[in-house]
Amino acid sequence: MAEKNLLITIDGPAGAGKSTVSRMLADRLECRYFDTGALYRAVAYESLKKGISAEDDPALEILCRGLRLELVRDGLKMRILSGGVDVSDRIRTADVTMQASAVSARPVVRAYLLTLQRELGLRYGGIFEGRDMGTVVFPEADLKFYLDASVRTRALRRQREFAQTESRSLEAVEKDIRQRDQQDSSRAIAPLKPASDAIIIDSTDLSPEDAVDKMLEIIGRKDAGVIRADKQPVNQ
Repeated sequence: MAEKNLLITIDGPAGAGKSTVSRMLADRLECRYFDTGALYRAVAYESLKKGISAEDDPALEILCRGLRLELVRDGLKMRILSGGVDVSDRIRTADVTMQASAVSARPVVRAYLLTLQRELGLRYGGIFEGRDMGTVVFPEADLKFYLDASVRTRALRRQREFAQTESRSLEAVEKDIRQRDQQDSSRAIAPLKPASDAIIIDSTDLSPEDAVDKMLEIIGRKDAGVIRADKQPVNQ
């Protein structure tokens, strides 16, 4: 049983396996799991539905004021509701993915979701998955992980995910992954990068179960000195 309000962040690029690993880790620790990327996707979905450009800050601010987003546990999965409507499947398309990367760089969107995420962390603790959880949202988290993988591996994983809603070539998915990486890592606000005290795990050759086992091993020896000494990539 996880200690009460233990807060763990798992950041990393698209397709690194964060969602699967985060859900499994939360299940093993018997704590809550929060897919914060789904929150940004939900904002992106609603903005596309209303024809709002990712650069239109005034319109995005009005949109965010009227949003009512909820994360609901459904077995091992986390469903996201927008205005009481389940949009979990609708936010997984390629168009929403690229829009999410764009709107996530807008200060008005980040301010809205930053407050929401911190409220959830304070109330529940748990596993928070995203791209800036350890660097911006929860800089004082109990433990921070950064899950990475090769571009080709991430493209293969994302292609399988897209197969649930649309058919896309591996080359097209890999191109989108590289574009998403560039957008996320070069943006002025909260760029994608490991926190200075994050433990990096390369999942290229790891199954989700193996990655979770690595994390549980580290969590099991959660000692400040040991954790700080173990900040190199873990993939063996």
